[in-house]
Amino acid sequence: MLKLIDLKKENCSVDYALAVVEIEIECALREGTTAIKVLHGYGSHGRGGAILVELRRQLLIWKKSKFIKDYFGGDKWDMFDKTTMEILQKDKTIFGDEDLNKANPGITIIYVK
Repeated sequence: MLKLIDLKKENCSVDYALAVVEIEIECALREGTTAIKVLHGYGSHGRGGAILVELRRQLLIWKKSKFIKDYFGGDKWDMFDKTTMEILQKDKTIFGDEDLNKANPGITIIYVK
């Protein structure tokens, strides 16, 4: 299952966004969720850009500490990407995701486990 976090809809601060993502990762780990898709926008209206930058900075820290397996931007959410294929092989229900193969810069995929 691909869990969705819609930070664009929330119109939230960076600190709030990071807290929400951390809580959702913890829930995903308990639930056995394979991946999380975070909708954050890409900065054309201001907030999305700050969230994108800080989220990916934090995800790098979480990856290094093994809290998450990996993460990447929507530009790599493509069936020809090695990590995407690994996620899709673990959970075939994700094949129907509307952003798959769309090179959407306004999303980040978090590979939970």
